[in-house]
Amino acid sequence: MQITRRLFLTGASAAALAACAGPDGMEREAGIEIDEGGFGNPTMRNQQVQSGQIDYTRALAERFAREVPSMVNFAFDSATLDAEARAILRRQAHWIRQFPEVRFRVYGHTDLVGSAAYNHRLGMRRANAVVNYLVQNGVGRDRLAGVVSHGQTRPLVATQAPERANRRTVTEVSGFVGRHPTVMDGRYAQVVHREYVGSATRVHGQVTGNID
Repeated sequence: MQITRRLFLTGASAAALAACAGPDGMEREAGIEIDEGGFGNPTMRNQQVQSGQIDYTRALAERFAREVPSMVNFAFDSATLDAEARAILRRQAHWIRQFPEVRFRVYGHTDLVGSAAYNHRLGMRRANAVVNYLVQNGVGRDRLAGVVSHGQTRPLVATQAPERANRRTVTEVSGFVGRHPTVMDGRYAQVVHREYVGSATRVHGQVTGNID
């Protein structure tokens, strides 16, 4: 079964590659967008992903943090989402809905004002507020692996004073639905295949638009 999946992915990727040509006439590998931002040579990475040498969960986590804001901030002693926070979470929800195989976790944080016990509870309230809003925006609750409160233990700014930067939640990729894939399996292959074919389609559409 593993061999069949790899052969399918390899064949599909090759077909996608054949459809990709840049505006300068040079061929562009499908999946090139996945490798932007310091991921390295696409061909090498394709081989590493398919052989299980690279943790694709980590790669998706890096891409999520690069493409959408992963953090929202809160007013003092509050777990209410303001307009800016809601706008960021709508962007997060849109991104998350594109990857139905992937799970996420939300971490709640506070500043250092108040007791550790109170701030732990406040961090949890903030994380739950984010989860509830993501669910309202079309993210399945089963996709949100859990909420974690770090309370006041991980400040971004080391100060005892009220500090907005410390009053935050962070949304992160936590793994795949089901078991975590350390080697190529069905869900793992589906995500990789969809990304390579999708990047080929986007590039091909851009080239067609330029020609027309």
